[in-house]
Amino acid sequence: MSQVLHAPPSAPVPADDDLAALAARHGLAVSGARPSLPAYVRQLWARRHFITAFATAKLTAQYSQAKLGQVWQVMTPLLNAAVYYFIFGVLLGTKHGVPDYVPFLVTGVFVWTFTQSSIMAGTRAIAGNLGLVRALHFPRAALPLSFCLQQLQQLLFSMAALVVILLCFGVPVGVSWLLAVPALFLQFTFNAGVSMVVARMGAKTPDIAQLMPFVLRTWMYVSGVMWSIDQLADKDSLPRAVTLLLETNPAAIYIDLMRFALIDSFHADRLPAHVWALAAGWALIAGVGGFIYFWKAEETYGRG
Repeated sequence: MSQVLHAPPSAPVPADDDLAALAARHGLAVSGARPSLPAYVRQLWARRHFITAFATAKLTAQYSQAKLGQVWQVMTPLLNAAVYYFIFGVLLGTKHGVPDYVPFLVTGVFVWTFTQSSIMAGTRAIAGNLGLVRALHFPRAALPLSFCLQQLQQLLFSMAALVVILLCFGVPVGVSWLLAVPALFLQFTFNAGVSMVVARMGAKTPDIAQLMPFVLRTWMYVSGVMWSIDQLADKDSLPRAVTLLLETNPAAIYIDLMRFALIDSFHADRLPAHVWALAAGWALIAGVGGFIYFWKAEETYGRG
């Protein structure tokens, strides 16, 4: 008599919700999942020493192949200032009516270079460090922050040359120089926020790094690096809306704050109204907004 073999009944396939509950019950989590915003901030703070050491190492290695080494940290903005002085100050005559034009120009070039270099470094912060991103687990915001810190260190190193130039052109040391500290802090916060925005964009679209130099060059020309915005604002040739845009340009605000702090002939009446509130507002918007924008894509960096 033949026997009928019955296969054992198949176990029901657990639903996705059941699997998630099972994983949570045993302390498992999705690999590379984005942490909450407070947890992300704590992770960054825990790695603050890595951020500082990484920035210092990048700064040291930046000119290691050049014979003059770290001297180029000072020479690069100074050479740019010399070129701008010849083209804009001499040929185009923008120095007329601007007291202490050389300190005015050199301060603008140094401060603008800080913003420009921070943003350019940010575009490659993720795309240029994929090996590190894929090999190690750490909050990815550490990369654009460390690049901004690197540029701040470079600016502080170059400030020694700026002080010498100011003194050589008769600008005295004053108590107002202390205002450079909060101005640089606000500018660093702004730069870091914008750097994180372009870092996320550059991670998805590497071609951003090719486009950014043109954007930054245009931004520089409207930021009063080589010419005086307040003199242009006094003229009636521009519509009020254009003048307002020039005066509230964040790069121009941070440049003028540094000029006000360091150059005694750059008086408060040459600053736009509520300049410190504008500087703090741009830093808050860019810093907080850029950080959240970058954090929202945390789990996508280094994938694909």
